[in-house]
Amino acid sequence: MNIFKRFAKDESGATAIEYGLIAVGIAVAIITMANLVGTNLSNTFSNIAGKLVTN
Repeated sequence: MNIFKRFAKDESGATAIEYGLIAVGIAVAIITMANLVGTNLSNTFSNIAGKLVTN
C-alpha cells in the first residue's frame, strides 16, 4: 500500500510530460513561422522576377 501512495505523490513524470508538451508547442510554432516566411519570400522573389522580365 505504501508503494501506491508514493507512486501517487510522485510528480517527476508529470514535469517531464509538461516539458515535452512545451517543446512540441515551440516546435509547431517554429515550423509554422518558417512555412509562412518561406511562402512570403517565394512570392516576393517571384514578384521581383516578374518585374525584371517585363522591363
